[in-house]
Amino acid sequence: MTGWHAHLKLDYTLNAERTVAKFEHEGPLRVLQSLYPEGDAVCHNVLVHPPSGLVGGDVLDIHLNLGAGTHALLTTPGATRFYRSEQGLATQQVKAHVGDGARLEWLPLETIAYNGCHGLNHAVFDLAPTAEMMAWDITALGLPNANLPFERGQLQQHMEVSGVWLERGLIDAQDVRLMDGPLGLAKHRCMATLVFACGADLPRERRDLALALARELTEALPAGLVAGVTSPHPRVVVLRTLSPLVEPAQNLLRRVWASWRRGMWGMSDVPPRIWSM
Repeated sequence: MTGWHAHLKLDYTLNAERTVAKFEHEGPLRVLQSLYPEGDAVCHNVLVHPPSGLVGGDVLDIHLNLGAGTHALLTTPGATRFYRSEQGLATQQVKAHVGDGARLEWLPLETIAYNGCHGLNHAVFDLAPTAEMMAWDITALGLPNANLPFERGQLQQHMEVSGVWLERGLIDAQDVRLMDGPLGLAKHRCMATLVFACGADLPRERRDLALALARELTEALPAGLVAGVTSPHPRVVVLRTLSPLVEPAQNLLRRVWASWRRGMWGMSDVPPRIWSM
């Protein structure tokens, strides 16, 4: 099945201590004007996909290259939607290279898997030895509040820090053990992951700090929200959460992101302007 193929390439370079973004695009995928709400060092970009959703055969292909010493924060104005597909796979793929001394914050809004979708959400991050990043994935299965449950269809997920950490899974709506079992999603319909990763092993003190900051915020959670934080590799700290709905999970990830920004990078937490709209 032939669909819409959209490609976006973003290159970040350092010019007189200012992170500058240059981009090339093909098809319905754009980047809005670069914003600097926290000074020249950090470039904020919003990625826009005008069709607002993907069906079978559609491909969103995003390539990010952060040059040495740059700092980029990327988000989206709304959810990424995998709609019902009669045939064919809908794909969003992100490939990022983060150069020495660079920092990446990949913070898109949620991905929604609609009933009957067949989607692939694939993200790979390649970090130079002194690079660091924070990235999250928030996935909603159906729209429970709109009485549109996720009853059939599949979503494949792949999130990777090259050579260090990989999570890959298949969410099948008709896999009852996975969707409803106590060792699966336990009837939660939103799952989210937030990763802090470095290109070299974190000193034990920094890794312990990242864990402690996240655990402080997961000690008292709203009803129905469950979360845990681990360090599966000396270069990676991972927060995972399950929630009945998107908003509680998203709020937790934003709080941990802000805490990590302050504690791990010594920066204030300046959220993208689009989040308040």
